[in-house]
Amino acid sequence: MGGVSVNLFWLQAQACSGNTMSLLNAEEPDLCQFIDEYRINVLFHPSLSPVWGPQLVQLVDDLSTGKIPLDVLVVEGAVPDGPDGTGLFNTFAGRPMKEVVRKLAAVAGYTVAVGDCATHGGIPAMRPNPTGAMGLTYTNTQPGGVLGSSYRSKAGLPVINLPGCPAHPDWMIHTLMAIVEGRGHQIQLDQYNRPLMFYGTTAHTGCTNNEYYDHRYSVREFTQKGCLYLTKGCQGPRTFSDCNLRLWNRQSSKTRVGSPCLGCTTIGWPDVVYHERKPFYAQPFLTPMTEGYKVLPYLIQKFFGGLSRPKHLVERAKAQSPALGVRQAR
Repeated sequence: MGGVSVNLFWLQAQACSGNTMSLLNAEEPDLCQFIDEYRINVLFHPSLSPVWGPQLVQLVDDLSTGKIPLDVLVVEGAVPDGPDGTGLFNTFAGRPMKEVVRKLAAVAGYTVAVGDCATHGGIPAMRPNPTGAMGLTYTNTQPGGVLGSSYRSKAGLPVINLPGCPAHPDWMIHTLMAIVEGRGHQIQLDQYNRPLMFYGTTAHTGCTNNEYYDHRYSVREFTQKGCLYLTKGCQGPRTFSDCNLRLWNRQSSKTRVGSPCLGCTTIGWPDVVYHERKPFYAQPFLTPMTEGYKVLPYLIQKFFGGLSRPKHLVERAKAQSPALGVRQAR
């Protein structure tokens, strides 16, 4: 697609528009620069496009019949199946959203799901899921969704999933950049079809609290200095994203400002947290074992990590914490 104008259609279903707002914060390049320099023809975006009414209905029909080529379909938000399988809880261009998604995905060169809701249903799909909300290829942790797990775009790829609540602007811009430069097939995906260039490492990587984690020194209350995993339920060690390497607004991340990672890039979040793990900020039962480790050496490492806690670590934590102090992890 390099050097040729690219037709992009952005659908927004059951969503808070968080991914669109995140996209507007894109840098290097920013959104306007990206659209201009990469010759993106935004056929429709609910926040950026003046197209509506009969004109939009005709556009959807022209795309679904192939009269107008659709290079990239981007979906933001969950797609409801209710009530009673009709999909009428969410309509678009005079028809159920799930019908529009299926028609456009069938002719799209590439299909990209941005955010948790489009990926696997997100917050709308939490049990009991009253609207029957689905992601494009997952419903919570179950493969399937609106398009089914066997879906392939015209380019022969599955839906490229960019989970997050919201997704980082770089994840969206750089994925689209790879597609329009003709490098779509070079995007390496994990087992959930997430690009490894963003989701190939855990949020624990680059966390400024890692030394406290290694020596099992935990916060007692928020605002204190220490590890957030053992007492505040930080999901960083088990959540795949580069939040602590890429940073948000090029400045910070949740853990860097003293807030636990909630695990929002995990397929099935937040339903999986409440129903299969524990609520937010709850202490986990076990520390996750690093992939490739043997159980016994790992447990020995953690045990002696606590025993070998350096004095300067304790002093630094107390100096940077309120008078309540911190407690040692059990």
